[in-house]
Amino acid sequence: MSARSRWLMLAVGLGILLNPLNSSMIAVAIARMQHVFGLEYTTVSWLIFSFYIASAIAQPVMGKMSDLFGRRKIFLAGLVISFFASLLAPFSPHFGCLIASRVVQSIGTSMMMAVGMALVRYHITEKQATALSVLSIFLSGAAAIGPFAGGVLLKWWDWPAIFMVNLPFVAVSFLLAWRMIPKDAPAASGAGHSSIRSWLTMIDALGILLFTVSLVALLSGLLSVSSSGHVSLRNGMAVVIGLAALGAFIRHELRSASPFIPLRAFRQYPAMSLVNVQFMLVNFLFYSLFFGIPSYLQIVRHVSELQTGILMLTLGASSLIASPLAGKWVDRAGPKPAMAVSAILMMIGSAWLVVLKESSPVIHVCLALAAYGIGNGLNAVGMQAALFKSSPKEMIGVASGLFNTSRYLGTILSSLLTGIMMGGTFSFAGFQLLGALLALVALALVIMSLRFSVSEQLERGSF
Repeated sequence: MSARSRWLMLAVGLGILLNPLNSSMIAVAIARMQHVFGLEYTTVSWLIFSFYIASAIAQPVMGKMSDLFGRRKIFLAGLVISFFASLLAPFSPHFGCLIASRVVQSIGTSMMMAVGMALVRYHITEKQATALSVLSIFLSGAAAIGPFAGGVLLKWWDWPAIFMVNLPFVAVSFLLAWRMIPKDAPAASGAGHSSIRSWLTMIDALGILLFTVSLVALLSGLLSVSSSGHVSLRNGMAVVIGLAALGAFIRHELRSASPFIPLRAFRQYPAMSLVNVQFMLVNFLFYSLFFGIPSYLQIVRHVSELQTGILMLTLGASSLIASPLAGKWVDRAGPKPAMAVSAILMMIGSAWLVVLKESSPVIHVCLALAAYGIGNGLNAVGMQAALFKSSPKEMIGVASGLFNTSRYLGTILSSLLTGIMMGGTFSFAGFQLLGALLALVALALVIMSLRFSVSEQLERGSF
């Protein structure tokens, strides 16, 4: 690989790591934010919701926009947006402005995520598989070290540091990207020849609007009911609006020629649909634990942010160790066994949360973290292989988009569940109830994995 290719890969890697880094650092900052702003747990949870909702919308849209404006322009614009969002967030006069900064930050980092892999595939022709695997390390490594980095920053500085830490990454990535990413071909700059109406139709602006309204309204209404303990006219109307928008969204997507989320694919390809459902459940389980454990350690057990970050390293380290081993296993035995074992490990980890006591040594949470980490490492490879196996070749682009949508829906549902379970205050009883529900979901995932694994073997005549 040439020196220029290595520098280009570094530029892209430093850019794309910002999305998983910022989505994971916040896990250890939730308790601190709740104290600083004097808010209920459900309200502070919008720091998580807003980032994932914006990412779920921005990444597929920015992928389409890169066809109009060019990948280099989208990548550089994402860096600029991320820089100013991270710079201004610490000066937010109130919580609403901080949420707005998180949304803008999510859009900026999603712009880089949407085109980062494509830049490497297009401009690095030698040892391309190695380059893509290195970028995967940037992504998984950032997610793994995020809670630890957040804990260190909160220990030695304060919550503004989790935004300011982005600035050197952005600055270095921008300088390298400006020099190393080749200019976009003239054909990519044909956005000016398209009317605003055709551009909005291409990205399915109406579908995006309905999707956003349905998610925000439903989350607002359900969390308000959980926090207040009763159904008021205001939160009841929010739920009704959310359901109406969701129904309109489904109807629109089924009729649209260029849908934001191609729902018709679920009906046409049931095997691919099953993989997406399983992937959504996996992310629902993983992120419920990912955001639940730090709050439990800090609010219930009064563990410091730094110690919480150190304990959370168990999750990331286990996942990173399991991923390469899973690759060899999946190549030899197919994705189903790895997916089944992953579900079993997540069920064990969830059950362990239920048997924890308030007096249990905090190191005991490492068992649940390790079980989930290994399970996540198995799934990272197994689910991707299952997707490719179940998706027709001509649908692989659409399938990848649906796959990422399933990931974000799982994360959003996990935050919703945690907020509903805890209400205004994170409690030990609520944490145990969360573990019990996660164990039930993991059990359902085990049954799904084993059932379809056996069915696959019967179809092949192996029994």
